[in-house]
Amino acid sequence: MATYDSLGTTYARTRQPDPRIAAQICAALGTGTDVINVGAGTGSYEPPQTTLAVEPSEVMIAQRPPGSAPAVQAVAERLPPADNAADAVMALLTVHHWSDLAAGIGELRRVARRRIVILTWNQHIFRERFWLVRDYLPEAAAYDDTRATPTDQLAALLGGARQEPVWIPHDCLDGFGAAYWRRPSAYLDPQVRAGISMLAQASEDTITPGLTRLAEDLATGRWHTRQAELLTLDTIDVGYRLLVSDP
Repeated sequence: MATYDSLGTTYARTRQPDPRIAAQICAALGTGTDVINVGAGTGSYEPPQTTLAVEPSEVMIAQRPPGSAPAVQAVAERLPPADNAADAVMALLTVHHWSDLAAGIGELRRVARRRIVILTWNQHIFRERFWLVRDYLPEAAAYDDTRATPTDQLAALLGGARQEPVWIPHDCLDGFGAAYWRRPSAYLDPQVRAGISMLAQASEDTITPGLTRLAEDLATGRWHTRQAELLTLDTIDVGYRLLVSDP
């Protein structure tokens, strides 16, 4: 994934694991003795029992902290481990980057003995509920329309899966797409945007008009007036989902 050789340079600074989301992922993984992390990035949310991380980008691997599980440079569509190599396999916010989704899911099912956990999002809900893409950057959301897989389709490829909403806290530590839903000025920070693929992969011409409108609305107080109800919430569901499958 050469994409993250350029996009991933700031991940160690802006994409720290959030403990509340980590707890939900850990519970979904269950009590297995070993875990393989596919599309592992810098190692966020890896539980202690992780035995292998699979990541295509050298830049991301280089940012993994000391003591992390061993990492191998490879893609989801061709996983190095043998059949039934681990109790559980996890793939967090990565499936939308795969070149062959069916092949990648097939590989997860081949390698997992007991459980597969995928973190993704429902694009329809995301577009409808997240003010940034709905009101300011619909063009950026259009890019995700081309790569986001419906969660029901993912569940079918997995051979069945339960879907758990992942509620995003207002002070989320992990700077993914909707993490700053109650901290709108963060989206004006280029370093924050560099850690969000939806924004980092959009051209400046595409996002500058919307960001300019956002800056103006923050300066005048219009954003806070429009989002007064949102500002009373501690968590929000904007479509992020955990898919948990027992193949």
